[in-house]
Amino acid sequence: LQALDKQIKSFNVGPNPYTWFTMDALEDTWRNLQRIIKDREIELQKESNRQEDNDRLRRDFAKLANIFHHWLTQTRQEMMEASGSLEEQLEVLKKKAGEIRANKTQLRKIEEQGAMLERNLILDNRYTEHSTVGLAQAWDQLDQLAMRMQHNLEQQIQARNQSGVTEEALREFSMMFKHFDKEKCGRLDHQQFKSCLRALGYDLPMVDEGQPEPEFNRILDIVDPNRDGYVTLQEYMAFMISKETENIQSSEEIEMAFRALSKEFRPYVTAEELYANLTTEQAEYCIKRMKPYTDAISGRSIQGGLDYEQFVHALFQS
Repeated sequence: LQALDKQIKSFNVGPNPYTWFTMDALEDTWRNLQRIIKDREIELQKESNRQEDNDRLRRDFAKLANIFHHWLTQTRQEMMEASGSLEEQLEVLKKKAGEIRANKTQLRKIEEQGAMLERNLILDNRYTEHSTVGLAQAWDQLDQLAMRMQHNLEQQIQARNQSGVTEEALREFSMMFKHFDKEKCGRLDHQQFKSCLRALGYDLPMVDEGQPEPEFNRILDIVDPNRDGYVTLQEYMAFMISKETENIQSSEEIEMAFRALSKEFRPYVTAEELYANLTTEQAEYCIKRMKPYTDAISGRSIQGGLDYEQFVHALFQS
């Protein structure tokens, strides 16, 4: 174009009647186009750098979030699967509770990283499914669970020491709860709770779906009066301890009654004493099931003596 324009000008002719474009206008347009291309390349490079920085922020957040969520899940599982004596479990739980509190600093780092994402208007993250809010709620739930479980274990120890509920019974209650708590969340829905009670020997009638369950509902009135749909470990253990305590209190009352039947409040009774104070049917039932009494100190069997303490213990164990 420049060569042609130079040749045309050499002929000293007027404006070209076949086009309104001039060489000066075309050269000016060309220079503007070059400048626009350069500016666009700069903008594209900036955008590329911004997206790379944003992707790095996403990966940094995802790394922290995924590690923290794995720790939350593992800690919850270790808390729910703790074994040993009640005191040993309580010691483990206290240690875990301390770790949970200490790891809040890691949550703060995640929150700072999340705030950086928000400042850069990064609303999606293909590297993780976890969010700052979700992880903060999960940490708080774990902290609350640790406190509830710690309080529950302290109650169990107190119940064992004061009410006479055996540690074996408490361990059985706890193990059964953990068996039905499939998600290790420290609570059972009503169906899981019902299955747990049946596994522990509660005779709950089988009813068709939608039919009333008055006996089970009476239990729910105790453990879930507001009907939020769940029974926590603490509510469950409090219920089981109260029922076990009722059994213990009842057994003690029966032992006292047998002791009153015996001469001079002996630790055994005779068949004659039973026939004299009970109906024939009741006396025969007891005699058939009571074992001969053996003195604990001398190891000597007492002629005609029947061990009512062992009888009452076996009765309530069953």
